Amino acid sequence: MKLYLVPTPIGNLDDITLRAVKVLQSVDAILAEDTRTSGNLLKHLGIQKPLMAHHAHNEHASVAGVVKMLQSGKTLALVSDAGTPGISDPGFLLVRECLKNGLEVECLPGATAFVPALVNSGLPTDRFTFEGFLPQKKGRQTRLKALAGEERTMIFYESPHRVVKMLEQLIEVLGPDRQVSVSRELTKLFEETLRGTLQEVVTHMIAHADKVKGEFVVIVAGSE
Repeated sequence: MKLYLVPTPIGNLDDITLRAVKVLQSVDAILAEDTRTSGNLLKHLGIQKPLMAHHAHNEHASVAGVVKMLQSGKTLALVSDAGTPGISDPGFLLVRECLKNGLEVECLPGATAFVPALVNSGLPTDRFTFEGFLPQKKGRQTRLKALAGEERTMIFYESPHRVVKMLEQLIEVLGPDRQVSVSRELTKLFEETLRGTLQEVVTHMIAHADKVKGEFVVIVAGSE
């Protein structure tokens, strides 16, 4: 009668921990953001467990059913496609409901994309704010303007389709000379990190548009 939050590799499958493997082997079922992606990981690990979909589009509806399963004595694991559940992925609602119902929740340590990107950026790591994905439309400019005076290092996630536009919007709010580090394909074969001013990085990415692929972690220096 326990929910485990199990981080999964963000790229390189060797980054799964031994403890994570043991937990996935021991649970009754696994809640997955994408059952196909998690199915491939489990196949790689030689683990056969029932998979249940638990993602952003159904989590409000599925939380009650998951709580009932736990109350009946089941032990479950929640995994996301990559990284730690709850960090820009489903998890918070389920954890909150489990705790409300007195159910035990345990989160294993493991992969989270922003940690290697932050440490590798060369920007201050003693104080930072994780912003995740910016609102796509409504509230985007408001959020950006609210961060104009932020003194801590700022961390964002962005898709390859919007990353250049996002950096251009950051230039409008923070100025072209603000230092930034942009990482993509972390832990994978074509891992790459660009460092420089916002303007330098945008100019480089526009000139090499064919390389704007994969999920991006954007680390921006705080205001001086």
